[in-house]
Amino acid sequence: MRILALDSSGLVASVAVVEEEQTVAEYTVNYKKTHSQTLLPMLDEVVKMIELDMDTIDAIAVAGGPGSFTGLRIGSATAKGLGLALDKPLIHVPTLEGMAYNLYGTPGIICPVMDARRNQVYTGLYRMEHKLEVVEDQMAVPVEELAGRLNDAGEKVTFLGDGVPVYKKMLEEMLAVEHYYAPAHMNRQRAAALGTLGLKYLTEGRSETAAQHRPDYLRVSQAERERKERLKES
Repeated sequence: MRILALDSSGLVASVAVVEEEQTVAEYTVNYKKTHSQTLLPMLDEVVKMIELDMDTIDAIAVAGGPGSFTGLRIGSATAKGLGLALDKPLIHVPTLEGMAYNLYGTPGIICPVMDARRNQVYTGLYRMEHKLEVVEDQMAVPVEELAGRLNDAGEKVTFLGDGVPVYKKMLEEMLAVEHYYAPAHMNRQRAAALGTLGLKYLTEGRSETAAQHRPDYLRVSQAERERKERLKES
């Protein structure tokens, strides 16, 4: 089987084509340009480079959230458009599960951390020695609460994600457990990991139509929060 994978849920934009035995192509960019400027040109470059016939794709894996509201919408719209045009199913891969899959073979707890602003993070707790195990499902929580959960678990933990440099100092002050940080080539979203996990989910029957796909935001947007605050004031 062949999977096209798209991830624009965070600061990174990533496109990959994966098969059961190999990654055919992967294009990842972590730069200041918006995903609306990068994602489709990256996909076009991958298609040209490997002379990909899009009809040979079996499904489209997309990072389903949480993450940047704008980034999730761009990724979702791209995946839905391709799914409708090609008549292919979508595989909704939770963003943090895809990130944890980067660290295959890592002992202890894997803790992806994405900056959700206001001293909150999008996170989840996973094990990934031989297969992905969800210890605690993805959530939006204050940094203090995450540190408390990890201390209560009492296991060594490996962090990755764009929230690490933002909250590393706070975590260092609060953590009482042995902890590590993923190296640079493994510490952000990668479409190849997302697609490989998506392929596994597809074989388990976990797919949806393009029309059914909806991102998981986990909380309301800043614009929605501000609107509610204005309504309260009025």
